[in-house]
Amino acid sequence: MASTISAVPFKGTKEQEQKLIEMIAAHKGQRGALMPVLQGAQEIYGYLPIEVQKLVSEHLEVPLEEVYGVSTFYSQFSLNPKGKYKISVCLGTACYVKGAQAVLDKICEIIGIGPDECTADGKFSIEACRCIGACGLAPVFTVNDEVYGRLTADDVPDIIAKYQG
Repeated sequence: MASTISAVPFKGTKEQEQKLIEMIAAHKGQRGALMPVLQGAQEIYGYLPIEVQKLVSEHLEVPLEEVYGVSTFYSQFSLNPKGKYKISVCLGTACYVKGAQAVLDKICEIIGIGPDECTADGKFSIEACRCIGACGLAPVFTVNDEVYGRLTADDVPDIIAKYQG
């Protein structure tokens, strides 16, 4: 379940807010407007913190509970910011049986956050995913678009160190 509290403080700008309000105005009164508005809001901010959900609720005149419900129901939406380095660990069957959980645990230990979290400095975020389509390289994780495969937990410190500098 997604959390509404992030270690990274919300840093929205007035320009982003204005862009969101204009986008909401373009959809206001349309049936089913909430989904495209939330998709647009996530494009503007990169995620849907409670501050953005409140703006959507207020300007679209939809209860905050409904905005939150849709934001947490669909996996395409994130309530937490993504880091400069987005780490995604595959926990699909092939990766899982070859030790992906130990790899994920080691990453979390080194960086100091859990899955679906972002470091306070905004440098790293971690997510667990179901399959990235690299089963032959299991277990696999990515850092942004860089793929690392055939890993053990012992390989993790050297990989993460490349991004910590």
